[in-house]
Amino acid sequence: MGEKIFLKKLNMKTYGLFLLALFFTLLPSQQGHASSPGKLLLFAGAASKPATEEVIKTFREKFKIPVDVIFGGSGFVLSQMKLSRRGDIYFPGSSDFMEVAKREGLVYPESEKIVVYLVPAINVQKGNPKRISSLKDLTKKRIRLAIANPEMVCVGTYAVEIIERNLNSQEKESLRRNLVNYTESCEKTANVISLRAVDAVIGWRVFQYWDPERIETVFLKPEEIPRIGYIPIAISRFTQDKVLAQTFVDFILSPQGKSIFQRYNYIMDLQEARRFTKPDTPVGGEYILPKEWRTR
Repeated sequence: MGEKIFLKKLNMKTYGLFLLALFFTLLPSQQGHASSPGKLLLFAGAASKPATEEVIKTFREKFKIPVDVIFGGSGFVLSQMKLSRRGDIYFPGSSDFMEVAKREGLVYPESEKIVVYLVPAINVQKGNPKRISSLKDLTKKRIRLAIANPEMVCVGTYAVEIIERNLNSQEKESLRRNLVNYTESCEKTANVISLRAVDAVIGWRVFQYWDPERIETVFLKPEEIPRIGYIPIAISRFTQDKVLAQTFVDFILSPQGKSIFQRYNYIMDLQEARRFTKPDTPVGGEYILPKEWRTR
């Protein structure tokens, strides 16, 4: 690790501060057209971005209601919602950050619903030029690996949990030597594969369908998957129109809303997700990040 890991940590801290500063710089321009009566503002993890963008477009057309959305790492956007005290809906990429939101009183817990399920996997460049076939292959020399920032991005949290659960101390050290980047969102985690900036990421199975021409999936062994993920949605405590916020939640859970996620190859049913895991693999929950993976 040494200097390389130190620089990664420093860069992630700097990036986080930059995001918050930028958000508050732009906030006045948003005040007149989001998080106010008759309008909606979503804070959304990027794990749902392709489908959510289409859902919002369809919702706007159907209900003639303006909707703004801020995408990013689930932890980043939760911090933005909390500090700005704005937003109608929180839509993170996993249960982990929803548990934080509920614990801190930032959402109405009774409003939480599951939209789709997610399965962690290894994503590689199309054609798999490095012939990566297993988790342990990520510990080999000359493999360039990225994971999302595990403190702020849902898929990064899952990546660390998978690493800690399945690799011994020597293997973990080898894998960490291969880490060349901590990405700031699910979207950017998929993008580093599309751009061939790395050989592999520990991401979501669905990433392959975001860019099938450049990404393919190497599935983990069923026993290596610690939890089945899901994307939850809940109404923010800061909403000025709870009824309108519930209208959006109801739409995203409707057959029309779910059909959009289905077209993007998200997993709609728990039993479908269990095809990739053991029958008793837990669903959702929260993983507490070990100290050695924390940068703050």
